[in-house]
Amino acid sequence: MKFFIKILILIAAVIIFTLLFFYPNSVLFAPSSKQGLGSEVCYKEHCFSVELAKTLEERTNGLMFRKSLAENQGMLFVFGNEGNYPFWMENTMIPLDIIWIDKNQKVVFISADNKPCVVKKCPLITPGVKAKYVLEINAGLSKKIDLKTGDKLEIFYTY
Repeated sequence: MKFFIKILILIAAVIIFTLLFFYPNSVLFAPSSKQGLGSEVCYKEHCFSVELAKTLEERTNGLMFRKSLAENQGMLFVFGNEGNYPFWMENTMIPLDIIWIDKNQKVVFISADNKPCVVKKCPLITPGVKAKYVLEINAGLSKKIDLKTGDKLEIFYTY
């Protein structure tokens, strides 16, 4: 009987080890929504519930064709490496503040009050600095919460 219990404990330990170290974290620990709801970006007492844009398709579509965005919501673009990532407002119907954030979660550039683009060829918004994340929130909110270049954000998300 003792041998049987030891075997069961060993099998359970192997299963748990396998799940924790080899099963994708996105399946085990991520919120149930494929868009990453439950993720947030905070500055002081101001937090934004964010959708994640991690894949090329999600980053390409961004907030295109959305007609509204709640004041405490946004979209966080997550890039694999720091780089110079230009953005545009093509097919984006909501005026936005676009905030570039480095790997240390420090704001490196803010493009405030970007209007929806109504022309055929929309201009690029190019920060000229390296970033790992880009946060899009409703236009005017970065000023309202007094967010500036150099400020540190807290970013919470799961893959």
